[in-house]
Amino acid sequence: MHNMAQVAVAILNWNGLHHLQQFLPSVVKYSPEATVYLIDNGSTDLSIPWVEKHFPSVSIVALAENHGFCDGYNLGLADLKEEYFILLNSDVEVTPHWISPLLDLMETDAVIAACQPKLLDFNNKSRFEYAGAAGGYIDYLGTPFCKGRIFQTLEEDKAQYDTSSPVHWASGAALMIRARLYKAAGGFDSRFFAHMEEIDLCWRLRIQGYQIYSCPQSTVYHLGGGTLNTGSPKKTFLNVKNNLLMLNKNLPEQKRIGVLFLKLIVDGMAGVFFLLQGKWKDTLAIIKGHGAFYTSPSAKAEHTTTHQGGKLKAYETHFPYSIIWKYYLNKTKFFTDLPSKH
Repeated sequence: MHNMAQVAVAILNWNGLHHLQQFLPSVVKYSPEATVYLIDNGSTDLSIPWVEKHFPSVSIVALAENHGFCDGYNLGLADLKEEYFILLNSDVEVTPHWISPLLDLMETDAVIAACQPKLLDFNNKSRFEYAGAAGGYIDYLGTPFCKGRIFQTLEEDKAQYDTSSPVHWASGAALMIRARLYKAAGGFDSRFFAHMEEIDLCWRLRIQGYQIYSCPQSTVYHLGGGTLNTGSPKKTFLNVKNNLLMLNKNLPEQKRIGVLFLKLIVDGMAGVFFLLQGKWKDTLAIIKGHGAFYTSPSAKAEHTTTHQGGKLKAYETHFPYSIIWKYYLNKTKFFTDLPSKH
């Protein structure tokens, strides 16, 4: 058995008692090699007393108010001493021996900064889950997709992605990361609040020369809701704004202006598409997302510092085609059908 001092499983919670009652038992039962932490974002329900009563082995980090996903984790992890963090959503059911493959992978190669297990759908356990599936990718416009999930198409898990391999990003729903690298990178960028913060963090780590991996030898089941709430204008706004912020921060200088201009065109087309569907609130959210980015200091934000060569290399590993084009116009629905250079 691995040393418990090595691994912290950190669950961020805000008024999520129902999730804790359903999912925390599996985490405590199947994580004997880790210390389990509940980072509580100022909950007003009975989350903390319930955990204290039923799972006294869980360490509680109580924050006074709701700091959102990014700062909730940044503040909650600040004083933890373990070597590895596993950031775990409160609506994830873990399986026996789920930590060992992740830890073994990280221990094999110091260049691996972070990894994720295979994420399957809690309500349909043979199908990949929206939030991370078998590992995340982005195309050259920063559009995220996964092995096993492109936009709304969720593949059945037929062991087609069961080989551990480098990916562009690992899902924040179940993310194992070296604690020192998380802290050295400043954790999640709090300007994101929620959505794409883990993609940004993984990209920054890759610019520094580290790798991100999928580790399908470990399986967890995520309740999620990625496919249910994609129609939310608030989510559209955050995705648009955060995507621009992420591209602006991490793109090499010679690519930045061209990609941001293309993004303006693509998002404009998406806005027209929403309008034709009668979803004017989403069109407005796209306009507001661009407005929020271009009128805020974030538009002139620091760019991730590195030597230009490393930065360009991290960019060139991205999927060289537009995933929007491949999916909607070429009707390519499965990752395995995409052109091989990704």
